[in-house]
Amino acid sequence: MDDEILTGKDLIDLGYTPGPVFSEVLREARERKLSRSQALKMAQERLAKAAAAEAQARSRRMMLRDAPLPYQSNITADHPDEEQNVAAVRASFDELMRTPTIEAGAIMPDACPAGPPGTIPVGGVVAARDAIHPGMHSADICCSLTASFYDDLAPGALLNAIHEVTHFGPGGRPRADEIPLPKELREAIRDHELLRGNAKLQQMVQSHFGTQGDGNHFAFVGRSKATGRVALVTHHGSRGFGALLYKTGMEIAERFRREIAPDTLPANAWIPASSREGALYWQALELLREWTRLNHAALHDAASRLLRAKVADRLWNPHNFVFREADGDPQGDLFWHAKGATPIHDPLQHDTTGTQIVPLNMAQPVLLVQGERNARNLGFAPHGAGRNMSRTQHRRRMAGRTDAEIFAQETAGLDVRFHSQRVDISELPSAYKDADSVRADMARFDLARVVDEIAPYGSIMAGDWQADAPWKRKAAARRARRERATVEPQADSVG
Repeated sequence: MDDEILTGKDLIDLGYTPGPVFSEVLREARERKLSRSQALKMAQERLAKAAAAEAQARSRRMMLRDAPLPYQSNITADHPDEEQNVAAVRASFDELMRTPTIEAGAIMPDACPAGPPGTIPVGGVVAARDAIHPGMHSADICCSLTASFYDDLAPGALLNAIHEVTHFGPGGRPRADEIPLPKELREAIRDHELLRGNAKLQQMVQSHFGTQGDGNHFAFVGRSKATGRVALVTHHGSRGFGALLYKTGMEIAERFRREIAPDTLPANAWIPASSREGALYWQALELLREWTRLNHAALHDAASRLLRAKVADRLWNPHNFVFREADGDPQGDLFWHAKGATPIHDPLQHDTTGTQIVPLNMAQPVLLVQGERNARNLGFAPHGAGRNMSRTQHRRRMAGRTDAEIFAQETAGLDVRFHSQRVDISELPSAYKDADSVRADMARFDLARVVDEIAPYGSIMAGDWQADAPWKRKAAARRARRERATVEPQADSVG
């Protein structure tokens, strides 16, 4: 009869597959008090529309490849630690190269794992078609290096100067000590559609300007072997600005992943570069790149003013970024994602000089390299000397000696400082892959040629600033109380 209630079985009998739209249709029929014939007509229209939308979505979906694309592996292993490291890197890269947007990839000699299997490792390079993968540039977007060279300047004076003007550790500079960000860039960041609604990001854009963060970031002073000039080299990324932009990018990429690539690992989600969101994200990345370049320059200039010294030459290059290449493909541009790799291919370097900076560790020279794209390097060189083990593993291996003893042995003859006054042994040379191995692989695989070396005089790093953090002190106090509660009853029973 015409006034009978429409049911899900009726819709199945019509040939439709049960799904979320069933309950929506039945609920609407009840709420609108439709007759059976009216409800059937509405249901057929709604279900046909849903089926068409699902078919269109399926046609847009990009599936994981059944097997990984071939890639270049420019890394060797000379001892068991390196063998484990290389095996883990290759296993992760195999999974990574199943991602449907990727067209090429390479592993650099300093590669080390940086997450679950399928995550791009540090020292990894991939080219994606019309896609920006935020997870493949990571939260430390545009981690980079700047080198300033000086004539007739004492290295100790330069190290003292950068120590006085820089800022390591968490947070930003005190308001009275802020270094003003250039007005034009500040306004461009303030007004950008993707950035302007984020009050915390806008605050960090200024307060973190002139800071270097923590971890493996540093200020290094040495002398060029080729020219004899004293050099200042700084290493850091985009600080809180980059971390918050990364978060935004991952949220946008996840929305696209669910729609067009649900089988892809969340860490490898992407933003279609030709989409409106992709254009906005790329603009934001370019603003962030300029912020980071100027952040380095501001610190170098502050040290120069303190010494009344003139910069004779300056180099800069990012090694943790996305590099765009228009190759004429109608499907869109190539986006080279370098997570810890240094571009040497000229078309990727619109604001660098062609000579790139590759640090190894605080006791080894900083290398200046040049090169051209070839089948092995894909246009990139290593960015330094990666890790063969985690920080925790390294500390465990160093057990039995004090931090002071380890520090004295590994930095003998150098002026090495920690901004927090706390030695962080996980940043000493022994925590990193052997520098000679990295250089040997760079030559063996024809990745780049060394054109100069900056021999070390000394360096500054953040150090273990967390050692005295409030939460660390509270945790230590809790441990001490538990130990006392355990020991005291035992002493009573013995007596």
